[in-house]
Amino acid sequence: MRRLAARAWHATRGPIQWRVLWLANATFMVGVTGVVRDDAGRVLLLKHRMWPEGRQWGLPSGYAIRGEEFGRTVEREVKEETQLDVRAGELIHLKSGYRLRLEVAYEARLTGGTLSLDGFEILDAGWFTPDDLPDDLQPAHRPLIARTHQPPPRAGDAT
Repeated sequence: MRRLAARAWHATRGPIQWRVLWLANATFMVGVTGVVRDDAGRVLLLKHRMWPEGRQWGLPSGYAIRGEEFGRTVEREVKEETQLDVRAGELIHLKSGYRLRLEVAYEARLTGGTLSLDGFEILDAGWFTPDDLPDDLQPAHRPLIARTHQPPPRAGDAT
């Protein structure tokens, strides 16, 4: 029986194999988050309209579009929500999330643009030091911020 199954599998090739694999396996949504910092080391936080009361402040986040590189998702989402330009850097978090969700987070650096909010999704935005975060920040975002926190060099420090 196994040999017959193997022969059938090898005979199907290409799109048919992909369709069978797609139907037989979980399809994931990929939530992507960016820990965006400016040159002073402050973190960009957004107050999200669609998030639950008491947990509306958080990092820029969104869902990847099929085929999109996840670092590019961070750059696109920040641009859509704030009109700021960022460059995604190191992958800092990857895990399976709730049900069929994959959670991905990247460090990112501000590279330009002028803050202008998407009023549909975002209520407010601000730059925060890691030691002065809003009380109603998403709990899952605190460790991401702490993990990437590196204070800027002080005047007089050797480089």
